[in-house]
Amino acid sequence: MQQLLAPIEQFLACSTPDSWIEKAKQPQNLTTLLIDHCNCELKAAQTAMFLVRKYAVDKASAEQLLLWAKPYEDFVYKKERNIERFLNRDVKKNDLIGELTCRTDFAQGQDLVNKMVRLIKEEFHHFEQVLAIMHSRGIEYENRRAGRYAKGMMKQVRTYEPAALIDKLIVGAFIEARSCERFAKLAPHLDDELNRFYVSLLRSEARHYQDYLALASDIAQDDISARVADFAATEAALISSEDSDFQFHSGAPIA
Repeated sequence: MQQLLAPIEQFLACSTPDSWIEKAKQPQNLTTLLIDHCNCELKAAQTAMFLVRKYAVDKASAEQLLLWAKPYEDFVYKKERNIERFLNRDVKKNDLIGELTCRTDFAQGQDLVNKMVRLIKEEFHHFEQVLAIMHSRGIEYENRRAGRYAKGMMKQVRTYEPAALIDKLIVGAFIEARSCERFAKLAPHLDDELNRFYVSLLRSEARHYQDYLALASDIAQDDISARVADFAATEAALISSEDSDFQFHSGAPIA
């Protein structure tokens, strides 16, 4: 595990505050943690899908991606909350079928599609896994809006292309890296089921951060270390500073 986490710990400019871990491991906060984690998995899939639709594929392929996401978005936004039916549906019908057609004006389109489609599949699966754990524990799903962390990171994204895309990819790398770091730190304090589950997520989260960073570098075709450092400072400030809300990516709890 340490070999897996070493690059992530080097990438992040700070560790999760001990005060966040102390709050997260308290049994009375488990419901909030799981609900927010479930939402984070869906948002991760939606973000990756948005990048593919906006930048990499033609209109027909973009529509195909929307169909792939429909069962998840119906569950969340249309509140079609029959969990048994949702979790036991024919998954193949809701998987991406066929190949996507990349636009000809984006050289890195196929690489972005390859990396992001795999990420979307995994994040949708993680969403279902968290939802199943919640269901088994009698925890009802709730839709949550983006918190201070995500808003704070996106506020730094430049507004012109291709800089906007590069920044969004760097933000994605930090969100995945922070998730991986928190899964590892929190797992030992949770019950056996959640411990095993969070440890099982580490490898995919670590790869997601690497994929986002590699795409940002390839698209920039230049050294992005200065931009990464800027976002590292922003991310560390959000994680280290006091936060009135408790979420999976929130900062230090107010004493």
